Amino acid sequence: MKHFRAAKESLGYLDAEAAATLIAAASDIALIVDGQGVIRDMAFHHEELAADLDGYARWQGRRWADVVMADSRPKIETLLREAASSASPRWFHVNLESARGTTVPILFTAVQAGDEGRLVAFGRDLRPMAALQQRIVDAQQSIEQDYSRLRHVEMRYRLLFQMSAEPVVIVDAATQTVVETNPAATRLFGGTAIVGQPFPDVFDAETSRAVVALLAVVQAAGRADDVRARLAGGEEFSVSASLFRQDGASLFLIRLASQRADAAAAAVPKMKWKLLKLVESAPDGFVITGPDGRILTVNAAFLDLAQLTSDEQAQGESLERWLGRPGVDLNVLIANLRQRGSVRLFATTLRGEYGATAEVEISAVAVMNSDKQCFGFTIRNIARRLTPEPRSAQQFPRSVEQLKELVGRVSLKDLVREATDVIERMSIEAALELTGDNRASAAEMLGMSRQSLYVKLRRYGLADSPEGGNGG
Repeated sequence: MKHFRAAKESLGYLDAEAAATLIAAASDIALIVDGQGVIRDMAFHHEELAADLDGYARWQGRRWADVVMADSRPKIETLLREAASSASPRWFHVNLESARGTTVPILFTAVQAGDEGRLVAFGRDLRPMAALQQRIVDAQQSIEQDYSRLRHVEMRYRLLFQMSAEPVVIVDAATQTVVETNPAATRLFGGTAIVGQPFPDVFDAETSRAVVALLAVVQAAGRADDVRARLAGGEEFSVSASLFRQDGASLFLIRLASQRADAAAAAVPKMKWKLLKLVESAPDGFVITGPDGRILTVNAAFLDLAQLTSDEQAQGESLERWLGRPGVDLNVLIANLRQRGSVRLFATTLRGEYGATAEVEISAVAVMNSDKQCFGFTIRNIARRLTPEPRSAQQFPRSVEQLKELVGRVSLKDLVREATDVIERMSIEAALELTGDNRASAAEMLGMSRQSLYVKLRRYGLADSPEGGNGG
């Protein structure tokens, strides 16, 4: 604390009333405290603060430490001790109880007043500062939320930019140089990096002028009709451009549409085109593979079954990666397709990328595409079908047809055991029928003891049946 240089000459004329006025004006709340820490008088700069404090009128004559919140009492003790022994006491954050049940934060310090041990405590209301800090925190949170939304939007558009099957190029409007390309554009230009090169230079000399004119019109008017341009390699594209601003700079978003794709689409008859759209949006998965089982294209339903996000993740991969038992089911399907040309209702399972499995039925057909053979697979999820009640441990298949349904779903060992049970039960039923339901004669016919026959009857649920009623 730095004192006045000549306090007596400057303030010598002040009396007690003038000093009290100065003390009250210099702080939001002022307390006069004696040497024992008891409040002897108080003053408030604003009536609003006095109205907010709980029971302030009863403070006079009470210890200062008793009128503050419990967590602030040690601070009051320290403040009184330092004020009595130090010429430069510290400021302490003290909480007072509000009439509304909340806390009123006050920043207090205290200085000695005279030789009688009395102290003058000066307090500053921290609520305006707390409100300002809260506004700053709210503003920061709002900014963070805006930044978060912008990051999510940027991520979505960045993902769309990267996944687009059409070549997309971003070009600086001022220099017409390439700023960024998506993977499709990179593959189009042979994997060479064209970033930093003038965009019109990627086209041949005859059509690059049309591209330059397109960019000039878009920059001046905001939009222009598409133009046709030929790459230096000879392929022709339809070029469209849009202008946007980012970080104070103007950029072109340029899309290259292959003329061959447009021509192929135009060559497809209208009804065939509708059929292709139907296959793409069908609820059953549809996959086209080459003769080696590697995927050429898939529809959206297969992506859902395989838990994929784009068809690029499936293209070039073997269908065996997701289908049934590795090394078995796909080989069986392809062998039958090559021999018979089609497969119907082949039961198996489909594994998703994240561990999900589904019971599916596959129908497939082999077709010729130009000089190459390809296979089309329709994959239907049958997990939601209503199935009969599961057989109990004592129940077994009753027919060969039911055994056929188990092929591909259970191991050969379990299948042989099921077949053995079917044959054994059919033999016992036949023996009972031939012997007129005489169990003793049936056991003799089957070459087994009567006790063993009774065990088998109970196992197959025939012990209480009408057929087995004659004990012989």
